[in-house]
Amino acid sequence: MAKAESEESFPLRADRVGRVALLTLDRPARLNAVSLALYDALAAELADLASDPDVRAVVVTGEGRAFCVGADLKAHGSAEPTAAERRRYVDAGQRANRALQRLPQPVVAAVNGHAIGAGLELALSADLIVVAEEAKLRLPETALGTFVGGGATYTLPERVGLARAKELILLGDFFTGREAVDMGLANRAVPAERVLEEAMALAERLAERAPHSLRKAKRLLNGAVRRKAGRTLRREAETLLGCMETEDWREGVRAFAEKREPEFSGH
Repeated sequence: MAKAESEESFPLRADRVGRVALLTLDRPARLNAVSLALYDALAAELADLASDPDVRAVVVTGEGRAFCVGADLKAHGSAEPTAAERRRYVDAGQRANRALQRLPQPVVAAVNGHAIGAGLELALSADLIVVAEEAKLRLPETALGTFVGGGATYTLPERVGLARAKELILLGDFFTGREAVDMGLANRAVPAERVLEEAMALAERLAERAPHSLRKAKRLLNGAVRRKAGRTLRREAETLLGCMETEDWREGVRAFAEKREPEFSGH
């Protein structure tokens, strides 16, 4: 089987290390860019883990030199998706992020490299984030004529405050893992080669805590600020789908493929 076929057929690896489940985004040739298959595999695996009493904590990381560079714009640009395909893709992304947020067990994101767009959204859906110091992070959607998803309009303000969240989403500038910790987005920044080790150590500490207490703490902490999360996710999805029907979105995809700055018309 060719490597590309293998990555799309099995875009996620699931391993167990004691009481910790390790989930690895496994599309390294595409820098773990999200696909429908990856979102579906992640949501399905999380559904299984949610009812597994032997799993006390979960770590999510990426294979290779990136955590996840976001939407696979190369795939988007190869053929314009139908409205139904767009809806399925957006819904799959929302389900995967919601599954991370609602998983009873605590989740640690081991951001071993770049986390951009949908990749950063996945990390923000975790409870704790360990990031590589020099990793580049960004929410570039406004520069591409599209929109954030996965609950970023609430997960990001929760971590960094509304003013900084507006700056990060509206301007879409790059920032490093070290800067992510300084602004409160991530919990720890370490050299790239130590990210998974540090994340696993945190997960193992969590696995030693009382499971019932951890689950209740996560539920109440999230519930206090996310009572309208479902409605917000629906609004994000509708906004994203609306953006994907515009000429500006098509221009953003073309510009990315042609390695140039897009020229948006507002249509």
